[in-house]
Amino acid sequence: MTRSRNELLTVREVLDELGGVSRRTFYRWRELRIAPRCIRLPNGELRVRRDALDDWLKDRAEGAV
Repeated sequence: MTRSRNELLTVREVLDELGGVSRRTFYRWRELRIAPRCIRLPNGELRVRRDALDDWLKDRAEGAV
């Protein structure tokens, strides 16, 4: 499946990609403003753009550059 950099991911999809991080941890990260940037839909649900998640992960990479 081809993934678009503009793809909108659900919180569940983001948590699964992060290796099963808990929903509580994700929302705590949001409170601390260290979570990937989210989009709040008119129905109140959150989405994370694929490119925002990829960039967020890249910024947190450790080790040799």
